[in-house]
Order: sequence, then C-alpha cells, then structure tokens
Amino acid sequence: MAAIKFWLWLANLPRLSSQMKLTLLEHFGGPEQIYYGEKEEYFLVKGMTRQAADVLMNKSLSQADQILGDCDRLGLQIITKQDAGYPDRLRNIFDPPLLLYVQGRMPCFDEEVAVAMVGTRQASVYALEQGERLAYQMAGLGAVVVSGLASGADAAAHRGALRANGFTAAVIGGGHDIVFPKENRGLYEDIAARGVILSEYPPGTDHMGSHFPVRNRIISGLSVGVVVMEAPERSGALITANRALDQGRDVFVIPGQVGDRRCAGSNLLLRDGAGVVTDAWDVLSHYAGQYPHKIRSLRREEPRRFGAPPLPGKPEKKPPEKAPPEPAAPALPLLDLSGDHGLTDDQLRIVKALDGRTVQVDDLIEETQIPTRRILSALTVLELDRIVAQESGKRFSLLVTLK
Repeated sequence: MAAIKFWLWLANLPRLSSQMKLTLLEHFGGPEQIYYGEKEEYFLVKGMTRQAADVLMNKSLSQADQILGDCDRLGLQIITKQDAGYPDRLRNIFDPPLLLYVQGRMPCFDEEVAVAMVGTRQASVYALEQGERLAYQMAGLGAVVVSGLASGADAAAHRGALRANGFTAAVIGGGHDIVFPKENRGLYEDIAARGVILSEYPPGTDHMGSHFPVRNRIISGLSVGVVVMEAPERSGALITANRALDQGRDVFVIPGQVGDRRCAGSNLLLRDGAGVVTDAWDVLSHYAGQYPHKIRSLRREEPRRFGAPPLPGKPEKKPPEKAPPEPAAPALPLLDLSGDHGLTDDQLRIVKALDGRTVQVDDLIEETQIPTRRILSALTVLELDRIVAQESGKRFSLLVTLK
C-alpha cells in the first residue's frame, strides 16, 4: 500500500506534463526514488525546468491518502504502469497513463480482440442503429468493444455489446464517482457490473472538455483496431482515429451519406484508405487468424430493433464449433470484363492486377502506376461493391471470378 502512494503522488502532481513524468520514471526507475530525490538530482533529468523542479519538491502525500480512501469507498482498483496487470498494448504507446483506476473486471487486453468503436455525440439515427448492430455482432463473435461512454455513438456501441451478453470496456474522462453525461447512469451501472470502466483521473475529477482528447489515446491504445461510426470533420472520433494510426492500429469506417456533415470526417477517412465496414466480420476477419481461440468465425444475427418481430423463416443461427471452409474460387460471382462491366479505367486496372493474387496496396500502386489518392478511392468503391476485400496489412484480393 505504501508504494501506491508514491504513484498517486507523481500522477497527480499539477503543472507537470505527462511526458516529464514518464521521463522522470525512466531516469529514476520508480516513483519512490523520484519522491526522495533532491532538487539538484532533478536537474539531471532531460528537459527539467526550474518550475518543474519546484513542483517536485512538494512532498505531501495527503492527496494520495484521500484518493486511496475514495477508491476503497467506491470499490476501485488501481493498476500502475509497472504492474503485471497493466496492458502491454497501452504500456507501449508514446504516452501511456501512469496508472488506471478500474471499476469492474479488468480483462487481459493483450489476449483479447479489443475493438474501439467511436463516433459523434450528435449521431444520426442511421449511425446509432448501425453502431449498435455492429457492436452486437462484434461482442457476439467474441470481441471486446471499447468506447468512451459518451452520449450518441459511444452509448450505442456499449448498448450493442451488452445486448449480446458480451464484454465492453468504457474509458472515461473524469472520476468514477461523477457520471457524465447524467442520462448514461443506467448504462454506466450496467458496464460496471458486466464489463469494466477505466480512467486515469482520480475520484472527484470533473469530466472536463480538455480531458476527452487525452483519454482517446487510451481507447485506441487498448485496441487492435478502431471503428469510426460517424464523425464530422472536427470530431473527437477523428482524434481517436489519428491516435490509432500513430499507434499502428487499424482504422475502419462505417460509410455515411455523402453530403451529410455528420459523417464528412469519417468519409474522408475512407477516402484516405480506412477499411470499409458493413458488418463485424469486415473487421474481425483481420484478427481471427491471430486470435483463433477468441473469435468465432460465423456472423451472429442480432435481434431486430424497436420491438419489431423477427422475420419469418429466419431462426437464430448457432455458430458451429469449427469455421466453415472458404468458398472455392469457381463458386465466386462472375465478373464479365468483355461486356458492360460498369468499372472505371482505374477500377478495371486494379481488378486485372488482383486476378488470382493478394496484393499489398503499395505494390498495387507501383504495378498499376495509378496515383495513391485515385487508387484508394477506387479500392473503396470496389469494396463497397463487394468486388474486392481488404485483408490485414492493407492487402487486397478479389471476391469475384474474372471472365
């Protein structure tokens, strides 16, 4: 218990950047060594300023004692960056949080297909329905759905995962004892009981606007990929997508209506090469080979929304124990290139280059000599038309047989 006090002391020192705290840890080896350091020792740390050194001379542990009392009262666990339970995925990003306050059951994220689902708070009805449907499928197939417990798209993702009796993780931008937004209280309680709620902010911390872009790095850092459900050009969801790209994560997008400002930013991600998502398997197929013990290979049917009765003759499908074999090439739909195929010149060159092959996008650009922006645009349309499929590593293959 004594050691955790030094972590809380360091994590909550004001006017000290997260990067400086990480640099101090690297230099001294642990928060206790930092705490007992002398001022002249602090100046040996790269980037140390006089103001930062003055902050470090505040040796009071009273705030740490108060936080420990609050965590005990709220039933929160504290996991520090040096603990075994701290996810390696998060530890290895550029600016990992020093510690996490945990409510609920903390999974081993490094062994899970954790997929972040993010979007605008002012999401359209279409985005809310598609996001909840997709999260239901994701959780039903064995993925962990990660989001931010905000209103709109985030809430839809959490609801979908819970409806599937799956596991969902919420990363919040304030203290656990302050529910934000207030209308999500019931959802908050459900996630705390059946999933996990994480924060790098201690109890009593308000959910300030400046906290949300910061917490987004945790959402993407815990995940193998990020799905953007709907996002305008200036959106926290786009910040999460950009952080995901910086962290080497995959980014996927649910296509939105052209001209709708609510999805202008997410559609730009598609233009720039993000993966197209129409159902969960578009995402999970990238990770099923790496996590075969986690992902079930058949898509799960979600119940119809708004109390509508199920369609007749469509009983719920039960996934078999083994994945079905991949369809043989002759069973694929035929695309007759001799007639009116409806492809543009760029699309035609791509399709011919992919015949019988799986090709990385950079190699496609080199082989076809099509400019990057045009080839990404053409591939997006071909994906939507189910002519090509994107695999892991930005590789593409045909979903049709050429004639």
